[in-house]
Amino acid sequence: MQYLETASGRRLAYNKFSGRRTGVVFLGGLRSDMTGSKAMHLEAWARRSGREFLRFDYSGHGASSGAFTDGCIGDWAEDAMAAIDALTEGPQVIVGSSMGGWISLLMAKHRPDRMAGLVTIAAAPDFTENGYWKAWDEARRKELMEEGQVSLPSEYGEPMVITKRLIEDGRDHLVLDAPLKIDVPVRMLQGTADKDVTMDVALGLLDHVEGADIRLELVKGADHRFSDPDCLGTITRAVEEVLIRG
Repeated sequence: MQYLETASGRRLAYNKFSGRRTGVVFLGGLRSDMTGSKAMHLEAWARRSGREFLRFDYSGHGASSGAFTDGCIGDWAEDAMAAIDALTEGPQVIVGSSMGGWISLLMAKHRPDRMAGLVTIAAAPDFTENGYWKAWDEARRKELMEEGQVSLPSEYGEPMVITKRLIEDGRDHLVLDAPLKIDVPVRMLQGTADKDVTMDVALGLLDHVEGADIRLELVKGADHRFSDPDCLGTITRAVEEVLIRG
């Protein structure tokens, strides 16, 4: 494991495998880290194929500096762009899982020159607004505004703490409120049994994004983790297809 000191003063843990380009970069989800099954599977695939690969932890995640509750979408997108700028060269294939899918779409919007292709896995664009704020009743919204945070039950372990800053910053980074054109191959992967990011989100994203080579693949019965052997194989197949077509 190595560390990158960013211009913002954050210390990001990362692991990079050097190989042939075009490289692949994995962007994880909210409260996940770079040791998750999808990141490790992709690294193993990259090593077998001799492909350059980068995985890292956002600030407040995994082995990187900072507290999770101090972060927000803008910070984590900044982390991703800092890591890609400092640790890779040329256009990359970005693989974004859940929140990482949102961040990868921000990259497509603001740094298209660094993208050779995009693979999203249960992408969760604008989830702070559409997934949390709009679904909450007035009591929950009032609690957030007065207390500065709310705790939500999570099937992945400890309660999920959602801060006022996360919600308010998310509004500055929405990608579904304006046209979004992506001129590189895009493959969107989505499980039909995903309870965290439902199929209507994936279908809405497919309808929203403009581009000449964009496809959505639904995997019947797959949940939000998208990490069983078949799903992991689907991810690498999508990455390989994007590399060929990019």
